[in-house]
Amino acid sequence: MSDPAARRDPRDGMPGLAPPRPLPLKDRSSIIFIEYGQIDVIDGAFVVIDANGVRTQIPVGGFVCLMLEPGTRLSHAAAALAARAGTLIVFVGEAGVRLYSTGQPGGARADRLLYQARLALDDELRLNVVRKMFEMRFKESAPDRRSVEQLRGVEGARVKRIYELLAHQHGVNWRRRDYDPSNWDVSDVPNRCVSAATACLHGLAEAAVLAAGYAPAIGFLHTGKPLSFVYDVADLFKFETVVPVAFEIAGKAAKGRLHDEPTRAVRRACRDSFRRANLLERLIPAIEEALAAGGIDKPAPPEDAVGPAFTDGEQSGDAGHRG
Repeated sequence: MSDPAARRDPRDGMPGLAPPRPLPLKDRSSIIFIEYGQIDVIDGAFVVIDANGVRTQIPVGGFVCLMLEPGTRLSHAAAALAARAGTLIVFVGEAGVRLYSTGQPGGARADRLLYQARLALDDELRLNVVRKMFEMRFKESAPDRRSVEQLRGVEGARVKRIYELLAHQHGVNWRRRDYDPSNWDVSDVPNRCVSAATACLHGLAEAAVLAAGYAPAIGFLHTGKPLSFVYDVADLFKFETVVPVAFEIAGKAAKGRLHDEPTRAVRRACRDSFRRANLLERLIPAIEEALAAGGIDKPAPPEDAVGPAFTDGEQSGDAGHRG
């Protein structure tokens, strides 16, 4: 029998071998949902154990985000391993509503935080970033001589119209965006589908923000929330990826052509949409492009600064191999 001490990482005493260099986000799979299982680390592997004792290994370093649904328990060792592998863990309710997240894939960097904060605190620089986000989202320049608040209103009107058009296209009875995170059952099926879809996208966006070294709370169009910047980033891709999927599934449900629970079908469809849109490869470059519109240079990192968690350095094998 092997000596357990031989499987410990000498750097921090955690069980298992030292983790390989984390994969860049663009080389990972997007999201996996886990429910009704105990998540632990056994012999250095990330394992889910169901009620019957069946063990399922999950290559935690190959995913961007793990969504833990009700009935899931997570051990300290598993949370630590996910953090070291750069995989975000998000606890979600049955509705896909975010409750809590832990494990920073990469963590914030002081030079990036100072850069982000300077852009957000200067009214002119912030407006430049918001205008760029508008252009990236709607594929056209933002209206001239508009403040951030006015652009928020313009975006809100456009978003409302997009919802209406998608509802008409898929035969969905749509009144308005309306849901209560504390009472999922009062929402109608279309709103549940949209909520589940956006939760998937927010998980990926948060992982990308953290991996790039920025702060989720320092937003530009969205402000005052713990995930304001996450919402900003997610909105750049929202109507290209998850919202059309949500209305397509809601339309099938309304016509009786859906043979699965709607939110579960939405999550599966979102994973396919992320792959088709090549989203994981585009997220971090989109963040950098939007912030660069502020028109200032990034501060140089201190000489003793820790480097980024994910780099695209030379690899020893084919694309997707670790090491």
